[in-house]
Amino acid sequence: MPAREGNTVTGTDRASSADQNVVWITGAGSGMGRAVAESAASRGYRVALSGRRVDALEETAQAVRDSRGEALVIPLDATNDAEVRSAGERIERELGPLTHLVLSAGLNTPERYWRDQDMGDFTAIVQTNLVAAASAVSAVLPGMRARSNGVVVFISSYSGWRFSPDAGVAYSASKSALASLAETLNAQENTNGVRACHLCPGDVDTDFLSMRPRVPGESERDVMLSPADIAATVQFVLDSPRHVCINELVITPTKAR
Repeated sequence: MPAREGNTVTGTDRASSADQNVVWITGAGSGMGRAVAESAASRGYRVALSGRRVDALEETAQAVRDSRGEALVIPLDATNDAEVRSAGERIERELGPLTHLVLSAGLNTPERYWRDQDMGDFTAIVQTNLVAAASAVSAVLPGMRARSNGVVVFISSYSGWRFSPDAGVAYSASKSALASLAETLNAQENTNGVRACHLCPGDVDTDFLSMRPRVPGESERDVMLSPADIAATVQFVLDSPRHVCINELVITPTKAR
């Protein structure tokens, strides 16, 4: 495929879009989302990159190009349903049938307790972590259903699997609810070839740690999971055979190096 101008970044010529997987990654500007994009591109996936920060998305696209991959940059507000639907349509037009969706966008705040939380922050967190995820799934599900092929990975949190009192009122509620999104997708859409995974990582060394009331130090980060660890796990789900549904995965660091 020849290189396009604008936001599409291409590497070497590719096979036709019908022969190739296309993955849409939200929260692709850094951390886990960027690592997933690089991993998927290295496996031959066309990648669509979404997030709020244009410069960060372009950096991810450059990393994909450096690995001889192809990326489409689509900046958007994941909480804006119209933007999300428009993005899904553009991906299908420019990259081909959308077969995989990785939901990595997330939000939290240092004010995490009932005593200090702000309802504006609460709403923003739930909109970003939960409602935006449902919006993206809703946008791509008709196409996946029609093709009898689709994988959705909700990058959740350990606190979405087991109650974590310090994770935050809004964050815990929104991440726990992702499990229900995955379960209902599998219950209702497995027969249509659509599979969903609720992925629950423990501590991961990313910029997201800056949203904690107390930011971890270097020694604490040294024993955390890395974005590459998450990307390897996501890739395992993305590459699984069509007859396999990985409903939920929980991964944690061993605390040893």
